[in-house]
Amino acid sequence: MVPAFPPAPGDQRTRRSGRASTEETVTEISTPRADESQDAEGTETTAKGQTEAAEADRGTEQRSTGESDLFRQSEIAADYVEGLLDILDYDGDIDELVSGGRPVVEVVGGRLQSLVGQRGATLEALQELTRLAVFRQTGTPSRLLLDVGGYRAGRRKELAAVAKNAVEKVKEHGESVRLEPMSAFERKCVHDVVNAIDGVASESEGVEPSRRIIVRPAD
Repeated sequence: MVPAFPPAPGDQRTRRSGRASTEETVTEISTPRADESQDAEGTETTAKGQTEAAEADRGTEQRSTGESDLFRQSEIAADYVEGLLDILDYDGDIDELVSGGRPVVEVVGGRLQSLVGQRGATLEALQELTRLAVFRQTGTPSRLLLDVGGYRAGRRKELAAVAKNAVEKVKEHGESVRLEPMSAFERKCVHDVVNAIDGVASESEGVEPSRRIIVRPAD
């Protein structure tokens, strides 16, 4: 059984090869990514007179516990996805890890496009089902990110180009540009690009599944 928390700093990634029971564990360092929503910041209370060293130890312990819980969520999610692959008779390597402060499950392999669907629609549905599976076991809502066949990484690049093109139009004509409806993941990718550029701003309008982004001149 894979330990619930990595023995050393960094993200722990567990790979399940195909539908076999063997697992390989490696430890890696990854750069945190922004999430689709902001989490509430935690607060920590220390006893009066506690030394700086003791405070540092306590903070490390709390962070470790939190990451342990997140990795447990990725394990539960990986179990669910592995069972799904068994039912569909699909082969794929399943990576379970914690990255950017959220649990992540990545499925890599051939013949997986049907799990992504048109513009990732099937993938988004599977992600919600997997989050529900985690919630049923933990009682805690999960921000799990599910990816299949590297779809999300490729989509991020496409959306970056879409965002930059919209920004150019706004700066050239001085008028707002309304983009096509997007999923929450896609909107987050566009917001990140637009918010990093001076002179423009972005906001979402509408309701799912027709919610879209408007890129406009900054106030």
